[in-house]
Amino acid sequence: MGWLLKDAVGKGAVHAVDGKSEGVLVSASVVDKVTPEMAIYAEESFGPVLGIIRARDAEHAVEIANDTECGLSAAVFTRDIAKGIEIARRIQSGICHINGPTVHDEAQMPFGGVKSSGYGRFGGTAGIEEFTDLRWITIETRPGHFPI
Repeated sequence: MGWLLKDAVGKGAVHAVDGKSEGVLVSASVVDKVTPEMAIYAEESFGPVLGIIRARDAEHAVEIANDTECGLSAAVFTRDIAKGIEIARRIQSGICHINGPTVHDEAQMPFGGVKSSGYGRFGGTAGIEEFTDLRWITIETRPGHFPI
């Protein structure tokens, strides 16, 4: 068990599913009842770890989602698509998927985060714009005539 899981369990979380390793593959670990006092609440694990943070309602869920220095990707799951769009607009992330996982990438889409989760965007025309400095250079090949 990694340090984030040990910290969470030591502070009262429930280790609901223990990820198993098979060679280079590691299945996800799930830790339930995560609270702000636990490192896993705010740290990006970059591993197959799912922390469950329970929200009272949609308003509280948005508050929790924005209570982080990170902001790469988010997901909203709902039967009410209009409500999902409203919530997605309020979440501070570079990407927000409605009824889809947070791990999703397409070459033509602008991929990137906000806050401490990245600088700029890559993918599609947004990537070209992020990595291009638009300049104008001219060359005069003959003496100019300026009517003054």
